[in-house]
Amino acid sequence: MQNTSRRKADAATPPMGWNSWDCFGGSVTEAEVMANAEFMAQHLKPYGWDTVVVDIQWYEPDAGAHDYRPVSDPVLDEWGRQLPAPGRFPSAADGSFRNLADRVHALGLRFGLHMMRGIPRKAVELDLPVLGGDTTAAQIADRDNVCEWNPDNFGIDHSVPGAQAFYDSQLALFAEWGVDFVKLDDVLHPPTQSAEIAAYAEAIERCGRPMVLSLSPGKQLSLAHLDKLSRHAEMWRISDDLWDDWEQLKEMFQRAARWAPHQAPGAWADADMLPLGRLGLRAHVGEARYSNLTIDEQRTMMTLWVMMRSPLMFGGHLPDTPADTLELLQNPEVLALLSSTGSREIVRDGSLVIWRADFPDHEACAVFWLGDEPAELTVHLSDVGGEQRECARDLWSGEDVVVKDGSIQLEVPAHGARLLKLG
Repeated sequence: MQNTSRRKADAATPPMGWNSWDCFGGSVTEAEVMANAEFMAQHLKPYGWDTVVVDIQWYEPDAGAHDYRPVSDPVLDEWGRQLPAPGRFPSAADGSFRNLADRVHALGLRFGLHMMRGIPRKAVELDLPVLGGDTTAAQIADRDNVCEWNPDNFGIDHSVPGAQAFYDSQLALFAEWGVDFVKLDDVLHPPTQSAEIAAYAEAIERCGRPMVLSLSPGKQLSLAHLDKLSRHAEMWRISDDLWDDWEQLKEMFQRAARWAPHQAPGAWADADMLPLGRLGLRAHVGEARYSNLTIDEQRTMMTLWVMMRSPLMFGGHLPDTPADTLELLQNPEVLALLSSTGSREIVRDGSLVIWRADFPDHEACAVFWLGDEPAELTVHLSDVGGEQRECARDLWSGEDVVVKDGSIQLEVPAHGARLLKLG
């Protein structure tokens, strides 16, 4: 059942897009998906943003805004596969996401879905047949392997004959719908669900349609899993859910430093969604708000994500994005850092953190100041491996920075960052 590798979808650089979770939780509607897709196509696609992901419980007719239903009641087909709830997705009245996917594709974008691992409890309770498996949902269910925070599914016992057929049939259905991206949840929250990941990757391989596989969440994720993750998936989370909180953002620095040296085309450690812009319209954390991160903290987040070459998934309701936040998403020179040949943290000293990214003809240097007051810093180019460079430019402001006697003087705001191209 388990393949040792699979043909990867097009993820030569980290995927970039929008996900409905941070603003709509499990209750997003078709109209809201299309509003964000149309905004992306108009304002962000020229900069490389191209994926629209419908997050959790799109199959629930009455998904909760702030918690999960105590008893899951998904829309299912006769084979126990989840179907979009037509009350929330009117174009899916025929039981298919094909119409919505076609509308997203017509904008030049990719269409993605969230899935919980396993098989729906409702399918198990009804003991529905598994398409192509000569078995039933109750026979393949692993009732002892259940997500602790979401009641939708039981795990799957992949030692049982016919178990693989459920994922095969599910991914075949997604291929018919035109799905390009699948976020598979509750597979990295310890313990890592290695059998589920391998089975899902195998199903994608068999479905005949390239799909990016994104694994989530990544609480306490160990580098011991790197080989299997890079063979089976295009991206995997390295943290639990990240929200608009400075202390959570500071914690991401040590995770980013641990994973950045291992980033490779088609295999990306993911620092989680960007909780920026308008959040919490109907989310599971917090009330409706604009991101609690200051604009300097937002710039720090974007700088760290591009330096470590993390996937970029925007979490806010795009049509409501403030102008200064939108500008952070539209800087081509900053986004070009996602294509660097390698990056790493090179200095960590109290509140000072410095990263370097490599290109064939230049280096980029990010200077982070995590302190609560602004700082005036001296950065010696020899300390960042750029002693041969004679000029520097701030990629956020576009302004030249004076190099004198092999060093640069920088003013960095509290919780802020300066991002320099050395040439």
